[in-house]
Amino acid sequence: MANNGNRSVKKKKGPSAGTGGHGRKALEGKGPTPKAEDRVYHKAYKNKQLAERSAAKRGAARPSGGARSGPKGRATEELVTGRNSVVEALRAGIPAKALHVAIRIEMDDRVKESLKLAAERGIPLLETGKPELDRMTEDAVHQGLVLQIPPYEYEDAYELAEETVAKWKKGHISNAPLFVALDGITDPRNLGAIIRSVSAFSGHGVIVPERRSVGVTASAWKTSAGAAVRVPVARASNLNNALKQFKNMGIYVLGLDGDGDVSLPDLTVATEPVCIVVGSEGKGLSRLVRENCDQIVSIPIDSAMESLNASMAVGISLYEVSRQRSA
Repeated sequence: MANNGNRSVKKKKGPSAGTGGHGRKALEGKGPTPKAEDRVYHKAYKNKQLAERSAAKRGAARPSGGARSGPKGRATEELVTGRNSVVEALRAGIPAKALHVAIRIEMDDRVKESLKLAAERGIPLLETGKPELDRMTEDAVHQGLVLQIPPYEYEDAYELAEETVAKWKKGHISNAPLFVALDGITDPRNLGAIIRSVSAFSGHGVIVPERRSVGVTASAWKTSAGAAVRVPVARASNLNNALKQFKNMGIYVLGLDGDGDVSLPDLTVATEPVCIVVGSEGKGLSRLVRENCDQIVSIPIDSAMESLNASMAVGISLYEVSRQRSA
């Protein structure tokens, strides 16, 4: 009997049944590979989610009306990074909004002291992942410590001068109004040193222009040695207009320059309300500021010395004004 089990069956040639287009998507493939940060199982996705949550928290915690805006309404915050810088800023009493500490940070004496000082001052401690610290600091060397400094609350130059003059006329303050205005100073250490001198000689405020000028940064706070808490820093949208307004209030505007009309020891208006204007070490006073000064005052120095540092010139001038007022 014949065995038909291994007999091959020949198929007819011709068209075979298709899927009717149902398999077309399978033939198209899955498209381009998603970015790492868009794949839920990837580490980059988790880091992205962490950064977004941290950013949302910071946005919610930012005060809506407490912080004064910077130039043109932009509120700016500063970050102090690195263990040495952070602990020194905390020692100096610089106002701080939060201290960000890396998760599982390696403890040393600087970290321990920073945590202790922050706790004593009631500064919030936030454990933050390294990717977020890198993003916050734009990949600066932070060593796991970042101190968040709130924007400085500047006063208005005209309002500060007007209030001070009014208090003096009413006898609420004994010394005549004394201000220092900065023209083209961009080094925050100069600003800090000037604030310190103004505090030491009973000055009533420092005036800085809104544009192309130094602001109260962490470096300025540190250099002032805490004097920035006592001496108000006011902003003027236009320094020349502010000086004109000061003159209308009866404040004598004195510019410091090597080619002065009068030598500092010969100053005759020291006991009157005074605003001392100092320019940058390189360029000195600008032309318009010079024109708006009542007098240009020079400090006698050795001919071998070209010029004095701005903060040093202010300190010497304030001392002379103070000496004449107490004579």
